[in-house]
Amino acid sequence: MNHFKNWTKRFAMACLFMMALFATFQSISGVNAQLLISQITALVSSTKTVSGTQPSLEDSIDWSKYPKHTVTATGYTAGIESTGKTKGHPEYGITYSGVKVKRDLFSTVAADLTVFPIGTILFIPGYGYGVVADKGGAIKGDRLDLYYETVADVYKKWGKKQLAVYVVEKGNGKLSEETLKALNEDKAMQVFRQQYISSEKR
Repeated sequence: MNHFKNWTKRFAMACLFMMALFATFQSISGVNAQLLISQITALVSSTKTVSGTQPSLEDSIDWSKYPKHTVTATGYTAGIESTGKTKGHPEYGITYSGVKVKRDLFSTVAADLTVFPIGTILFIPGYGYGVVADKGGAIKGDRLDLYYETVADVYKKWGKKQLAVYVVEKGNGKLSEETLKALNEDKAMQVFRQQYISSEKR
């Protein structure tokens, strides 16, 4: 029990340190650290009630605080079957925003930009965070296309689903590699990296 209390105290102190770091990071980079700070606060409070097990990302945050939007979500790849581009094409794997496609803690997704502008951060249950980086000819209205590395992954891990997604932050029409990298490398989110890796291996 003492080990768990010590771990909780250390984790809380690390989170407080990270909040201070995020405030500095936001002022320098312009990335919205408030999103990440609120998630850390939720994570700290949730660990007090969990006895030694790491809660999942979906269970760590009170998603009812975020606007909900029902969509039909499908999967896509960077390949010819989704984009018409082969690996030799100079724009292979490059999204409409200019960033490279990515499947990570924060993955690139395609949306109707009149519904979800470039840079919008969504939480998609069963997939994770999606950052709107792309658009597609068939992606109109309440539709999303979620990036996967292979066609086999699209069918095995997703297929086609109608579900509610949560709008964590509305985009401003811009997304850079630096912003996407900062989201994926954020230290507070690394507690969920092993869960993400495990889910991708299934």
